[in-house]
Amino acid sequence: MDYLIAVLIVVGSAFALVAALGVLRMPDFYMRMHAATKAGAFGALLLLVAAALYFGTLRAVITSILVIIFFYITTPVAAQTLAESAYRRGVKLWDRSLVDKLAESGEIPKDKDSE
Repeated sequence: MDYLIAVLIVVGSAFALVAALGVLRMPDFYMRMHAATKAGAFGALLLLVAAALYFGTLRAVITSILVIIFFYITTPVAAQTLAESAYRRGVKLWDRSLVDKLAESGEIPKDKDSE
């Protein structure tokens, strides 16, 4: 069991590191946010599972499950809200981005403040 916990901690930490490196290395806001939310959420999941296994109590398991559920419900919603707000405010896409589907579809109009 100790080896499984150690592997979960190492892999979870590696995903958290990848998320941090993605935030540093990605060229625009939208890609940075994607890196932080996807890899960061999975890294947190693995670390919480490791904590639940390490402590082994019912309270630790229930707490870990509730935190994982909360994290996976709120992270995508927060990321979507931040991305939409940034897009409305005129945060530019990476200059090498080839397609802006939102601009083409007109689904998200620009705010009057940013025009």
